[in-house]
Amino acid sequence: MSNINFETIERTDQVHLPENLVFGRNFSDHVFEMDYDEALGGWHNATIKKYQNLNLSPAALVLHYGQTIFEGLKAYKQKDGSVGLFRPEKNFERLNNSAKRLCMPTVDVDFMVNALKELINVDKDWIPTKPGYSLYIRPLMFGYDPFLGVRPANNYKLVIMLSPVGPYYPEGFKPVPILATDKFVRAVRKGVGECKTAGNYAASLLAQKEAQKIGFTQVLWLDAIEQKYIEEVGTMNLFVKFKDEVVTPPLHGTILPGITRMSVIQILNDWGMNIQERRVSLDEVFEANESGTLEEIFGTGTAAVISSVGRLKYGEKEIRFSDEEAGELSKKLYSELTAIQYGEKEDSRNWMQYL
Repeated sequence: MSNINFETIERTDQVHLPENLVFGRNFSDHVFEMDYDEALGGWHNATIKKYQNLNLSPAALVLHYGQTIFEGLKAYKQKDGSVGLFRPEKNFERLNNSAKRLCMPTVDVDFMVNALKELINVDKDWIPTKPGYSLYIRPLMFGYDPFLGVRPANNYKLVIMLSPVGPYYPEGFKPVPILATDKFVRAVRKGVGECKTAGNYAASLLAQKEAQKIGFTQVLWLDAIEQKYIEEVGTMNLFVKFKDEVVTPPLHGTILPGITRMSVIQILNDWGMNIQERRVSLDEVFEANESGTLEEIFGTGTAAVISSVGRLKYGEKEIRFSDEEAGELSKKLYSELTAIQYGEKEDSRNWMQYL
């Protein structure tokens, strides 16, 4: 695959973005599509076309057996007016990891990064320019054979859509309350917990809904076997700052290997901090809080970048930091990452790619 077809591009005369963009509600004029057919030798028909509904059989394998994966990344308007992407190659590498686990075809990473740049160039007027705003990017792959039988598909479609979004925290960078639960589990080792696949998110919805009913923003997931070690929080990776170290759970197959997570680990190493990837139990967290050695908890992910935890509850136990003021390290990391993403600081690690 080397060429991209451009269907008749219908450009909007002038893009009028809503004043308050709701995440995932608005979409740009065009999408990238590409098809895979084993009989035709693999990926073909790479096209940038008008955004429109898909034509899909009700017997499509994806609707019955869940063979679908996706990614999430952002494009940022830079201080000098150019457009930057934060480590896009890592997202397509992760897409390939998900694809292998779900018996789906992989993609050429360099081709996909270039295809994404072409798509953004077509719809660059959809990139918000206000501080904290960005263009969310959703690559999606699914099997669409019209066949009712449990097997990997022979035909796949890959779509990339673009969605202008506002800041994750429209009222400012404030901490969130999270609820740890042993009523549900997110993933088990040797399953698909490390994949960005739809079923993982569907399985999380009931716990999330129950947590929100009692005033909590996110669910803190525990390991599925012993239900004592922390794993992820909501759709983010989790970090715990103790007095002498910063800890994040290791990647043992149940945790999504976050792009922001790996970036934070590198930043903390560069800052000379003691960052450890190891198992950490809820008991250790609560005991550290009682002894005064627990300083901060935060999540990392593409949407929020950094999400400081203001309150953690598990059963009758509760840890309170602040409902108004984010943790010191959370704020420092958020400022560091967003300054790189928006071109306000030198990209000394070569994480950004530009159009």
